[in-house]
Amino acid sequence: MASINVDKLSLKELVELEGKLEKAIAAARERERAELKQEMAALAEKRGFSVNDIFGARSSGRGKSSSAAKYANPDNRSETWTGRGRKPNWLVAKLGKGAHLDDFKV
Repeated sequence: MASINVDKLSLKELVELEGKLEKAIAAARERERAELKQEMAALAEKRGFSVNDIFGARSSGRGKSSSAAKYANPDNRSETWTGRGRKPNWLVAKLGKGAHLDDFKV
C-alpha cells in the first residue's frame, strides 16, 4: 500500500482525498456484504436451507401497519380515525358538543 504524507497536502487535496476515501469505503463495504451473503447462502444450501428459512423474509414496511378506519366525520367522509392514537380535532369538537363516539362508527 502506498503511503501518503497528509501533512504536506493542501486543504483542497485533503477534501478530495476524503471524498475518494468515502467512496472507496462504501464500495468495500458493499463488496464484503455481497461476499458474505454468498457465503451464507452457500452454507445454508449445503445444510438444506435457504437464507429465508434461517433469517425469515424481509418485510416491505417499516414499523407501521395500516388499520381500517372505524370512525368517520359525517360532514367530510374523507376524515377518518382508526381508533388508535389521539382523537382527531373534528372528533374532539363533536364530542365536546355532546355527540357520542358510536355516532361516528363506519
